[in-house]
Amino acid sequence: MIDKSGVAAEAVLAEIRALRAADWPTHGGRLFAYVYDPAVPGLDELAAAAHRESAHVNGLDPTAFPSLLAMENALVGAAATVLGGGPGTAAPDVVGSVTSGGTESLILAVKAARDAHPEITEPRIVVPSSAHAAFAKAAHYLRVALDVVPVSPATLRPDPAAMAAAIRPETVLVACSAPSYAHGVVDPVAEIAAAAAAAGVRCHVDACFGGWTLPYLRRLGAPVPAFDFAVPGVTSISVDLHKYAYAPKGVSVLLHRDAALRAPQYFAYADWPGYTMINPVIASTRSGGPIAAAYATLRHLGDDGYLALAERTRDAVAGLADAVRGVDGLRLMAEPESTVVCFTATEGGPDLFVLVDELTARGWHTQPQLSYADLPASVHLTVTAAVAPRVAEFGPDLADAVAAARSAGPVALPPELLALTTSLTPGALTPELVAGLAAGLGLDAGAVDRMAVVNTLLNAAPPALRERLLVEFVGLLQRPTW
Repeated sequence: MIDKSGVAAEAVLAEIRALRAADWPTHGGRLFAYVYDPAVPGLDELAAAAHRESAHVNGLDPTAFPSLLAMENALVGAAATVLGGGPGTAAPDVVGSVTSGGTESLILAVKAARDAHPEITEPRIVVPSSAHAAFAKAAHYLRVALDVVPVSPATLRPDPAAMAAAIRPETVLVACSAPSYAHGVVDPVAEIAAAAAAAGVRCHVDACFGGWTLPYLRRLGAPVPAFDFAVPGVTSISVDLHKYAYAPKGVSVLLHRDAALRAPQYFAYADWPGYTMINPVIASTRSGGPIAAAYATLRHLGDDGYLALAERTRDAVAGLADAVRGVDGLRLMAEPESTVVCFTATEGGPDLFVLVDELTARGWHTQPQLSYADLPASVHLTVTAAVAPRVAEFGPDLADAVAAARSAGPVALPPELLALTTSLTPGALTPELVAGLAAGLGLDAGAVDRMAVVNTLLNAAPPALRERLLVEFVGLLQRPTW
């Protein structure tokens, strides 16, 4: 890895390009997860140039680098404006922080709620079962109990009365989604926030996924329910700028209705001989690169640009949903109301995991979602503006892939493997057992073209075993090269 005499710059870049050749393309509208592409010419180059200008600026000390402080404040102001805060609104005193992503924003929202009540020795948070897994991560890291309220299989939303009933004296935060990542539906934020306020508890709206698009979709005429700071009782909101604000990876914003609500988010420490540490977010040293890139992106696209991108995305969602409706054997999990198309198979329909492989073979990367409680397995499509020119291609490919999946038939796990999966406990798994299983499934070499057998295996396993299997498998992949 580290060459004795170093490697020429162009040769290093050639190595990286060769490695990248194995990746899915991040542009072109055929990747329905992980990346957000507006298909705006020149935007990548602008963001890269802005990143380069501030890559070595350190957000640890805003007095040493006021440029970064100015850009952070501008990003927070922009996010607050989009989400119903700022002068002349119901939340004129909104403040916020720029974080590295939605997970950090949610962890900090939970931290602020927990630390606002030091008298509660066993704090709890209430979330719907459709809430992002980052809430569970926050609860795990911060030693906060997680009370999960199931969502209705019919609406994919939690019952506000059930959310209210789950609030206890130890509850420090109630959370909801706008929209949920898995299915793209907006929770009943107004009712949940009212219940939280009545109990004197904070309410966080996870708008990481949709916070930058829902307001624009509303302006285009979509019936978007109230979810932002215009809703009484909403105390904090998170929104990722590296999603539908189309900034490069590594930028999210966590907003609080006022500075007093944000105060417990900070960490300060002076009881050592070095500099006094004061951090608004989890990281201490922070590169200015992602923040500058986000600043440049927002400044360049502007309000009109985001409205046009939302319109293109809305039309793409409608086209993809029509494609799903037009194929026998599939049904939408919910009528799209954001930027997600999520579908499942009807009774007698194709094996979804085989269908995902068939779509992959046709150049479409979709995201399979395993069954959970009363919810069936499904296929998730995150739709961006770049998808719009591809919609006409997707419908015929989807129909062709469904026909191929029907012809192939469902995955049939060997009985002994199925028995092993359903009887094993997470504690019984060893790295050696997982390595043998991975080799038997052809996964020991890393990425594979066909994942239906693996997804079927995971779908048969209870969640705790799924977690353990994947932890061990990723551990096999993450080994040093010498």
